[in-house]
Amino acid sequence: MTEAVQLLFLRLALAACGLFALTLWPLSHWWPAGFLWHETGARSYYFEMICAVYFVLGIFLLIAARNPLQHRSLIWFAIWSSAAHGAVMAVQSFDHPPHNLAHLLGDVPLLLGGAALLAWLMPRKFDR
Repeated sequence: MTEAVQLLFLRLALAACGLFALTLWPLSHWWPAGFLWHETGARSYYFEMICAVYFVLGIFLLIAARNPLQHRSLIWFAIWSSAAHGAVMAVQSFDHPPHNLAHLLGDVPLLLGGAALLAWLMPRKFDR
């Protein structure tokens, strides 16, 4: 893959990840079993905080999509924080089955897949 094509795909992936982060709240209402870690209908201050953090990250990923090479630190933060978050959630999915197992089909693969895709598309020679 040429550098230009890789950068184009990175920009598209950043936009997709940014849009996903912006839509966490609606996704939790569309498929609660895959995106909520609390009882449906019950208020969760934790979830509201997570939605706020991911909403802000989504805005900044959309900004980074315009010129990814100027936002390498943010992109690597998104990669590593998503990988760590997804790994913890994957382990926690086995707590209180069967409800939490749905996360293995919902937010866990989106976090780990998004992190893997961004890491694969990030140009290495510019990170030095």
